[in-house]
Parts: sequence; C-alpha cells; structure tokens
Amino acid sequence: MHKRHERRQKPDGGKSLYAFTYITQVGSTIAASILAGVLIGKLFDRLFGTSPWMLLIFSMLGVGASIKSLFDLSKEK
Repeated sequence: MHKRHERRQKPDGGKSLYAFTYITQVGSTIAASILAGVLIGKLFDRLFGTSPWMLLIFSMLGVGASIKSLFDLSKEK
C-alpha cells in the first residue's frame, strides 16, 4: 500500500501574504519617492535661499516619480 502525500494548503494559500507584500511595496514606494523629493527640496532651499520654491518643485517631482513607479509596478504584476 502506498500512502498518498497530499499537500494541504490554507484556504487562502499564499495569496494573502502575496497581497500584503504587494500593498507594502506600493506604500513604501509612494512614501520613499515623496520623502526623497521633500528632503532634496529642503536641501536646495537652504543652499540657494529660495525658501518654498525648491521644496514645492521637488515635492511635485516626488509625487510624479511615485505615480510612475506605481505604473511600473502594476505592469510587472
């Protein structure tokens, strides 16, 4: 007699872990892109004395970069 080895998976399998990692990656990508833009803008404002302008410009560039990277992530999945 041969015993059958059946793989028992949770009802969800690995799908919930996959979804959690994907959501985490999306959130960290957005936060990192915007934070990098804000920090670079503040640095340039200090260096050049252009108080809110570089912060605003680089913040918007950070938002744009996060949107682009989200589109890139969605193409991969």
